[in-house]
Amino acid sequence: MHLVMCKAEKFLYNKKLWEMKVKYLGDSKIDKFNNSLVSRSRMSLWMIRAITILLLWSCFVHLVAVGGMWGPRLLKGWPSCFISHHDLPMAAPEMTSLPIKIALPPKRIYQNNGYLMVSCNGGLNQMRAAICDMVTIARYMNVTLIVPELDKTSFWNDPSEFKDIFDVDHFITSLRDEVRILKELPPRLKRRVELGVYHTMPPVSWSNMSYYQDQILPLVKKHKVLQLNKTDTRLANNELPVEVQKLRCRVNFNGLRFTPKIEELGRRVVKILREKGPFLVLHLRYEMDMLAFSGCSHGCNRYEEEELTRMRYAYPWWKEKVINSEMKRKEGLCPLTPEETALTLSALGIDRNVQIYIAAGEIYGGKRRLKALTDVFPNVVRKETLLDSSDLSFCKNHSSQMAALDYLISLESDIFVPTYYGNMAKVVEGHRRFLGFKKTIDLNKKFLVNLIDEYYEGLLSWEVFSTRVKAFHATRMGGPKKRLVIPNKPKEEDYFYANPYECLQLLHENDNGSSLDETI
Repeated sequence: MHLVMCKAEKFLYNKKLWEMKVKYLGDSKIDKFNNSLVSRSRMSLWMIRAITILLLWSCFVHLVAVGGMWGPRLLKGWPSCFISHHDLPMAAPEMTSLPIKIALPPKRIYQNNGYLMVSCNGGLNQMRAAICDMVTIARYMNVTLIVPELDKTSFWNDPSEFKDIFDVDHFITSLRDEVRILKELPPRLKRRVELGVYHTMPPVSWSNMSYYQDQILPLVKKHKVLQLNKTDTRLANNELPVEVQKLRCRVNFNGLRFTPKIEELGRRVVKILREKGPFLVLHLRYEMDMLAFSGCSHGCNRYEEEELTRMRYAYPWWKEKVINSEMKRKEGLCPLTPEETALTLSALGIDRNVQIYIAAGEIYGGKRRLKALTDVFPNVVRKETLLDSSDLSFCKNHSSQMAALDYLISLESDIFVPTYYGNMAKVVEGHRRFLGFKKTIDLNKKFLVNLIDEYYEGLLSWEVFSTRVKAFHATRMGGPKKRLVIPNKPKEEDYFYANPYECLQLLHENDNGSSLDETI
């Protein structure tokens, strides 16, 4: 009570003091003082309103950002005055060109037995098949695979890394429900490898899964890190579980996707070709490295034969040095020459006006040697003639990236014709089978060169020659069939990646009733 009385007395004292000040200041000064208070009040009110508006705007902007991140759930039904007509959803037909977002598969959880490093060898398609095998092997040994290292020491001297050719993130995530893949070893193990404390070896060619389970897996467990330094044809073609074969297919047809830059360039070339009608891709493997390696010099002059021989002896890993070119040609082991190719395509009834895209590097002998082909088929094109040099600048002197571009265009062609049955011919043939048995003409060179020689010698008329070529190749067009299996002779039997029939739905349907002949 005493405290309340004190406060009251203090209030009355202050009031009297204020009245005395008012009298002292006078009326004019009181007006100025009151105006100052009003002005300050208005200023404060304006500042409060401005700050409030800024706070509300900031909250709204953050809410829109969160809505964009999490989808329409937060902002469902909110009208937006910030979206122009260019940003509105397009009609359904035009959305097809946009990449479809596919939900990532769940990670496979397993006890990791160690880490597998692989160093691929050979050209692009040899390495592609090897990568598919190594992923499959890693999965069934329950190890962690490190992104494969590509060959940089072969004839082509291509410095490209895996990420320069393939979409490495897609490779890792799309297969994570099968095997764990890392871009590099964990730091502790990486230091061990840098110090050379790891085991390296080439696995045995054409092996089955029991070899990897019984002989390779114990080495991984012992050393923690194992490097396989040879990867070509290290898994058998046949007598493997179906789930193993299907995983090889999955890696090949889904896990291995080229980089966006290569894919976009491939689409552009296909669009240019399609604007002028159907096109045929000719894998004309008449290149200097192939001729030197195989010892095939049919049609070459003496200087060219000597040049090819010098090149063959310059590479120690090309083991065969003394080669009888004509004997090898008669056995069907040489790539067709441009002259032989033109004659064969004509005999098969290929329209002379069709576009022919050459999927290959520099043809040995250049335009002089190509003239035999272009005289018969004038619409011969190459990536270098369809694109500006600036478009190809990123893959200049990178043969594997160039080969990746040719691979994409080969898949999209109306007809694919390889003149040599090498790795690209085989892998593309198998991929085109997977895409719906697209026409791939598998030329039998042993049959052709003997028939061509008879025609040149005047022993056959054109009509007879053409009829025989067509009849012989009628069943060699990339249609459904079983692989030829030759026990204990894997090099002579059909290659898995050329005809992965375990992964082709049509063949499984045939196994349930209808015959292959009926399907063809």
